[in-house]
Amino acid sequence: MDQTTKILVVEDDAAIRRILEYQLQKAGYEVITAADGETGFSLAREHRPDLVLLDVMLPRMDGHEVCRKIRQDFKISQTPIIMLTARSSVKDRVAGLAQGANDYLMKPYDQEEMLVRVKNTLTLARNQREANPLTGMPGNNAIEAELSRRLESDEEFAFIYLDIDNFKGYNDTYGYAKGDGAIRMLAGILTESLLEKGEPNGFAGHVGGDDFVLVTGCDLAEPIARRVVKAFDHKKRQLFRDEDWDRGYLAVLDRQGVERRIPLMSITVAIVLNRDRRYEHVGQLSDVAFELKKYGKSYQGSTVVRERRGEGGKAVGQPTDESAAREQQVGPGQV
Repeated sequence: MDQTTKILVVEDDAAIRRILEYQLQKAGYEVITAADGETGFSLAREHRPDLVLLDVMLPRMDGHEVCRKIRQDFKISQTPIIMLTARSSVKDRVAGLAQGANDYLMKPYDQEEMLVRVKNTLTLARNQREANPLTGMPGNNAIEAELSRRLESDEEFAFIYLDIDNFKGYNDTYGYAKGDGAIRMLAGILTESLLEKGEPNGFAGHVGGDDFVLVTGCDLAEPIARRVVKAFDHKKRQLFRDEDWDRGYLAVLDRQGVERRIPLMSITVAIVLNRDRRYEHVGQLSDVAFELKKYGKSYQGSTVVRERRGEGGKAVGQPTDESAAREQQVGPGQV
């Protein structure tokens, strides 16, 4: 665990407090302690810990009140809290949860269980902070961490970069609310595609705007990419007015009053395969994906492209055998 992860332990029993401090420090956490509720709340505001382990029965201010005050304080309101209690009744546990506690740990506690609950609560809180607010999907930090983990493990995998074509024209014409709806629609398609194709170790992330990534097994990359394209080209019909769909483009007047024809949205999917330890860091994957995406956008309509090795081993783009640009695009009147 990162040494900078800071945990505040608020426990009036000196023996339990010392044991918790020792066990958490041994696990790699930085630990701050308090023996009463008022001090605990003050330290929470001063140090802004990543997690609070909070006893229920405390002098000067009980744990429920400390929890309530933390949730009401803007600067620390999102701090995850695990309550420590010797009371096992449902009523007692519900009281803490009602004040905003994330989890409960019964005393006497098991060390292994305590560390697992701490780790899980920290991970969940970190993922929630880093998630894209529009889709709820993992954001850039989580994406980089996932790719780094797979690279370090010498795992063979496919890195898939997805981008909606002509999204700005749609967003400007239909408005931000409709644009957000298109992005959320694609996010749902990505999750559904991983599940439908039976990819248990797949990962889906939202870079931002209309850019997404998938991480899958190499053999499933193309089937998943094709499924995404097919579903997007089918479902996008609901995003357009009848006249725009039937016409096959958006008619927009520019500042000079001249009509511009903006193609309907499509999707470009770039597949980078990390086989035989080809790539060593995330930047290499991103660079190749960017070049592939640029190449894929030279095709009209939705396209799936993958890399192939050109002269000197340089990665160059290649449409898949079942490129959506030719076989899977669903156009006006085809749905």
